[in-house]
Amino acid sequence: MTFVQLIECRTSRLDEMNRLIDTWVERTGGKRTATHALVGRDRSDGAHIVEMVEFPSYEDAMRNSNLPETDEVFRGMVALCDEMPAFTDLVIVRDERLAESAVRRLFGTLSGAGEPGPLNDLIDEDCHSHDPINPQTTIGLDAIRREFRMWRDAFDSAFTVEDVLAQDDRACARWSWSATHKGEFLGIAPTGRRVTMTGMTLVRFGDNGKIAELWWQHDQLGLLQQLGALDELES
Repeated sequence: MTFVQLIECRTSRLDEMNRLIDTWVERTGGKRTATHALVGRDRSDGAHIVEMVEFPSYEDAMRNSNLPETDEVFRGMVALCDEMPAFTDLVIVRDERLAESAVRRLFGTLSGAGEPGPLNDLIDEDCHSHDPINPQTTIGLDAIRREFRMWRDAFDSAFTVEDVLAQDDRACARWSWSATHKGEFLGIAPTGRRVTMTGMTLVRFGDNGKIAELWWQHDQLGLLQQLGALDELES
């Protein structure tokens, strides 16, 4: 179970503390077990510093604490603080990764047929969507809905999200797609064929937490081949 160590201290020497942490990261490369670290300054009290360090488990945190470099950095931290740092050990009982959740909701909404489900709470009104199938960027929620509807009118389909990686205001999803061709698509009459496709989508979130930009990459050539659109060229 994920384990987080919360470290609170008071210091006016944050720049020196950041350099100390950089030194620890460099010297413990390949040995440390921490997977994520955040350092924050209290907005209402600039001397109040909080560091959050995430580990896969409590046991991993203990192995990290036993590294000689960790002990050395701790002694350096104490020297930079106005008082002894306070430690709180947290066992995570709920971990909701909001960016990943939003991306999975998007692909869940796009699966199926007919009119897409509500997207207003997920996609910004001024969202930009970049898709190699279109020569121009699709701008605005209404236009993006029409684009989604075009795919859903042509295919009964389902997305499977294989991986989601998120950092800062961006998330990237690797997905697979399976569908039945039931309607006209790019001038190709319905074939009834079962088709599959893989792709990746990069998402940028705006300040309001909604999706502000989308970049799609998918195997369009492979899809056209499965639909028989390239048969004459290949013969």
